[in-house]
Amino acid sequence: MKECYLYKKIKDKKTLCQTCSHFCLLCKNEKGKCGVKKNINGTLYSLNYGKVVALNIDPIEKKPFYHFYPGTFSLSLGCAGCSFSCKNCQNWSISQTPKAKKQIEGKFIAPEKIIKITKENKLPTISYTYTDPLSFFEYTFDVMKLAKEEKIKNCLVTHGFMSKKSLLAITPYTDAVNIDIKGFSRKFYKKNCLARIEPVLHSAIHFKRKNVWVEITTLIIPKISDSEKMFDKISSFIYNKLGPETPWHISQFSGEISWKLKNTPKTPQKKLEKAREIGKKNGLKYVYIGNVPARNYQDTNCFNCKTLCINRTSFSIERYDQKGKCPGCNENLDIMEKNYE
Repeated sequence: MKECYLYKKIKDKKTLCQTCSHFCLLCKNEKGKCGVKKNINGTLYSLNYGKVVALNIDPIEKKPFYHFYPGTFSLSLGCAGCSFSCKNCQNWSISQTPKAKKQIEGKFIAPEKIIKITKENKLPTISYTYTDPLSFFEYTFDVMKLAKEEKIKNCLVTHGFMSKKSLLAITPYTDAVNIDIKGFSRKFYKKNCLARIEPVLHSAIHFKRKNVWVEITTLIIPKISDSEKMFDKISSFIYNKLGPETPWHISQFSGEISWKLKNTPKTPQKKLEKAREIGKKNGLKYVYIGNVPARNYQDTNCFNCKTLCINRTSFSIERYDQKGKCPGCNENLDIMEKNYE
């Protein structure tokens, strides 16, 4: 347990959490919407600090990051809790259970130990993932600061529902971010996430303006987030506000592993292909389809001459590019990499 970094004490021992854009106003003994921040006698505490529920060495492509250190491995960690309540959540057993349980699961690992593990395995990056990093913001922040000192890159995988304070605090330590844009309407976010879309879009724009590498992921859910109008709006936003070089990952939904949509069928591949087609038509250079067997949809092709530059099979890759440039026409492929970024 650790006192939260971003909150305000209010009269009558109330606290105003300022970590995410819910801005939970909590009376004594109340928990925030994330389920892991609690007002204890007028002081706001993070109940999950350092209680790691998932720690793995993953391919960076699994996050997914396709243009940030491709082909490398990342130490990936997560703690329980989430400020969203998405019906489609795939990691609901660790993101949602703190809201119903009195105990916060996880094994304590000190921030210094995370850095030691990263260095021992000669990993270039740490990814804060599995659940949203905002739910374990204090731990994320402490690890990120130590990583920065050791020249280890920090990668956030987030829903982007950040407050202005958390954005300003975390940006100087962030090297890459993958933000979920789950839909593109207030109605969608209110109904399916119990949240709002505006802070998500603001976060994406903010990171891009601060020269953090940005990739976007959208899970396509049948009859919920699968309209061509939505595909057009998201890809147009990416093109106009983040830039055509920003990769867009389109993911297939699978009901059996979701939290509350188990009877919803998988997203038809044709629907995913349509989203990709619209993204390409709207000028995006790199549009990928995930969770489907068709191998070529994960490949990186030169947007100028269409030459195959990175071939991906599951999370294994073969590279044909020449230091981030197309071997066919020498076009820049917008790849961030230690040797020539």
